[in-house]
Amino acid sequence: MPASTRHHRALAVFVHCLGILAAVPALPSAAPEAAAAPRPPAATPQPTAAAPPPAATPAPAGTRPPVAMVARVTEPTPPSAPPAMAPPTRAPASAPPQQVTVAVATESSPAPRYRIQVRNVSNSPLETTVRQELPPGASTTAISGGGRSTPAGGSATEVTWRLRLPAHSTTTLGTALAATAPGRPLTAPTCAFTSDGSRPYDCATATWQAAAAPAAEVTEAPPWRRYPVLLGGLAVLLLISAALVWVWRRRRGRRVTAAALSTGGGAEGGRGTVYPRPAAPSPLRRRRTPPVWMLVGAAVVVLAGVVGTAGWTATRQVAAIDTQKQPTSGAWVGTGVTGSLGVPLRESAFEFTVYRMTCGAPGTAGKTDGGGAGPANGRRCEATVGVRNVTGDHQPWHSELQRAYLPGGRWVSADESATRTANLGRDVFADPMAAGTRMVLPLVFTVDGREPPQQLELRSGVFSAGVRVQMP
Repeated sequence: MPASTRHHRALAVFVHCLGILAAVPALPSAAPEAAAAPRPPAATPQPTAAAPPPAATPAPAGTRPPVAMVARVTEPTPPSAPPAMAPPTRAPASAPPQQVTVAVATESSPAPRYRIQVRNVSNSPLETTVRQELPPGASTTAISGGGRSTPAGGSATEVTWRLRLPAHSTTTLGTALAATAPGRPLTAPTCAFTSDGSRPYDCATATWQAAAAPAAEVTEAPPWRRYPVLLGGLAVLLLISAALVWVWRRRRGRRVTAAALSTGGGAEGGRGTVYPRPAAPSPLRRRRTPPVWMLVGAAVVVLAGVVGTAGWTATRQVAAIDTQKQPTSGAWVGTGVTGSLGVPLRESAFEFTVYRMTCGAPGTAGKTDGGGAGPANGRRCEATVGVRNVTGDHQPWHSELQRAYLPGGRWVSADESATRTANLGRDVFADPMAAGTRMVLPLVFTVDGREPPQQLELRSGVFSAGVRVQMP
């Protein structure tokens, strides 16, 4: 057989095989588990012991015994894999229902006075500890409800009440402070804690401001001493001066023109002269220009003034830059806000309010986030913080972005494991906050040294300008 014929025959066989494969219908794919598992053998049903064996009946002659027929069982086709779906997102965290609520209001009085309402919204009586932080240097003059004033460290003072609240009851407390300097606002945050004082139920704050003094009557200045009248008079004088200058120049121009006409054709030519004398050309006047040295000197003076003004302005702007100040604009989202204890501060996504800050004794830090032992002189500082989501969407936040600044510019992030322990095992950073929700929770910072943190920096995101709270 020639080689070309063999090649054609092999090609025809290959094409024929492809046609057969294309004509075979696609079979459903079996699941890997079903394909791997061997088919169990068909079990023959055995008669039960309770059922008596059927009596043998003699078959009539000439008939065949029945042939056992085995039915073919078709196995069901395993279901196909479900379509690919996007992984579900984390549900926003919802704050646990509050059992105790706190409301604080100020009274219109010459001296600072606060009215505190503590309400038990649960169905059972509760024991709670209410603490009110007083501004530094403030002292109490009256406390209602059996409260006690105790120093809270440094120059700060706190008022403490231990209450037993019946179910669905409201208790009103009050404090009065000594008079302060006029115009000085005083903020006194108040929190209700559990009976042992470890976990906050709710917090609130209020700022007292002295009533504005009535404005003294100011006698109006006479009309000729008012700025609008003076400016109007100056404008009128300028207009009159400009009009007088214009009239004077116009009259002077007319006189010059008349004098030129009178000198151009005089009586010397004689009346009736056939050939008049041509007019004598007027002498050319050289235009007076300032000397060159004056122009060069003026240019040098102007250039020196421009350069000096630019250098002075740039020097003042550079000197006004505060190298220790935190960034508040530029690449950051929003504007940085700085406030004191108990003042609500809002950034791009959250509204933070720091109600209280307490620090333990040195050497009580315990273990760190990594599980190792804390510093020898370390201690834990717990801040009671209120967080409100002011956006229309759920927002995440992270423990690494919450910082406590120590003396000397050093800072530490929030201790996530200690914060989880303070919140009874609940990870407050695991899930985002739902839109419009508010949480009051403790944030724990592990610091070293004897000095407490001087400032807290709280923010919602990496590029958020955040807020800074000055500690008393």
